Amino acid sequence: MNTSLDSSLLITDVQARAVNVPLEHPVRTSVGVVASAPLVLIDLYTNQGAVGHAYVFTYTPLALRATRRMLLTLGGVLKGQPLAPIDLDQLLAQRLRLLGRTGIALMASAGLDMAAWDALAKTRGVPLVELLGGTRRAIEAYDSHSMDGRELGVARAELAMDQGFRAIKTKVGYATLAEDLGVVRALRGVIGDDTQLLVDYNQGLSATEAVRRIRALEDEGIGWVEEPTLQEDYAGHARIRERVRLPIQMGENWCGPDEMAKALRAGACDLAMPDAMKIGGVTGWLRAAALAQSHGVPMSSHIFQEVSVHLLAVTPTRHLLERMDLAAPVLAQPLAFANGRAIAPAQPGTGIAWNEEAVREFLV
Repeated sequence: MNTSLDSSLLITDVQARAVNVPLEHPVRTSVGVVASAPLVLIDLYTNQGAVGHAYVFTYTPLALRATRRMLLTLGGVLKGQPLAPIDLDQLLAQRLRLLGRTGIALMASAGLDMAAWDALAKTRGVPLVELLGGTRRAIEAYDSHSMDGRELGVARAELAMDQGFRAIKTKVGYATLAEDLGVVRALRGVIGDDTQLLVDYNQGLSATEAVRRIRALEDEGIGWVEEPTLQEDYAGHARIRERVRLPIQMGENWCGPDEMAKALRAGACDLAMPDAMKIGGVTGWLRAAALAQSHGVPMSSHIFQEVSVHLLAVTPTRHLLERMDLAAPVLAQPLAFANGRAIAPAQPGTGIAWNEEAVREFLV
């Protein structure tokens, strides 16, 4: 794949704005609550008129200003550079070598990468998936829910079924195993046996407790168990895998393809679900997809659905797209789902564009 252009196509400016977007349903997990979606919106300008758009998700409003400042600082490094995303990735990696490309620096680099690929696809006049050598195709999605309890969990499951989803995810890790089982069985009663039910512990258990709870779930028709223990504990995940029958899913917290490679070498998971931001943007995702293919591991996405729908279409072991509309309130046209699937938009780029009135409303 040739991503280079002649030096006449240059980056002229990078702008970033912080917004705090309300969520219809706060993301409740076993380890805390994400009450809103703190996002930094990125606009990458070129000298030929194309503007690349992307956003990063900071998880807490406390990180918004620092992330915006890092984006503007690293964006300054890119000014005057040719719009060649792989070269830009190498440039930022070199500049951050001594500091380390982790945390906010990683997030900012990935956001700039996604914006650069968006601008390049717009310049070429094609959707991102086509720039990457793939075709627009329907990607099966799962509706991603929170630790909602029985009443809200059942209501959200019923809505997901009405919308055509054939897979849903719920967060578990309640105070007792009995509560986990009660919620899982209530949801199964709504979705029936033909719909996948996925569960996510959000790192909330010790390895020993994870084995106990997962074994209790083995007869409940669970499609995967996500991050049962601390995500960085690859050995712990591997021990869990050895002792249970359900597939273990992880990957949303891998910071770059190198961490993914370590997890796969350790035998930490059966399935992979990188986060487009934490894995390193489009460029990082492509490297992660190659790792998943070489290990024969099905690969799903974590949030960032607008970009991920393009990326999964070129992922050899693609599995499921996570549907979670974190950015929908500030998008001119949120990603559309029909019958539990999504297709990358036909317009050039990723399809991300801002609803400027909403941006002004939620600006921090």
